[in-house]
Amino acid sequence: MNEFWLILGMFVITFGIRFVMFAFAGKITFPVWMQQSLKFVPPAVLTAIIVPAVVMPFGEMDFSFSNVYLLAAIISVIISLVTKSLLKTIFFGMLVFLLLKFLMI
Repeated sequence: MNEFWLILGMFVITFGIRFVMFAFAGKITFPVWMQQSLKFVPPAVLTAIIVPAVVMPFGEMDFSFSNVYLLAAIISVIISLVTKSLLKTIFFGMLVFLLLKFLMI
């Protein structure tokens, strides 16, 4: 019975938060400074997710050349700067990662 109340509570909170956001969408306008600041949220969140996965793939800091995650990330950044294409960066970044992963066993 406790699980039922837990699931119901999680549903109410999740639905409530999302409902409020959708209910007021388009009715509230943020100041210009806040709109400009919110543009930095996705890169900040993605950086917070990706950097620990790249420099700590096995739970410890690893800045060595044997860290294929770090090498692939550096090469992906270079590819993105050269090509300016998200699709090419993803494709070639994954290709480089897989090649490094299987060649450096």
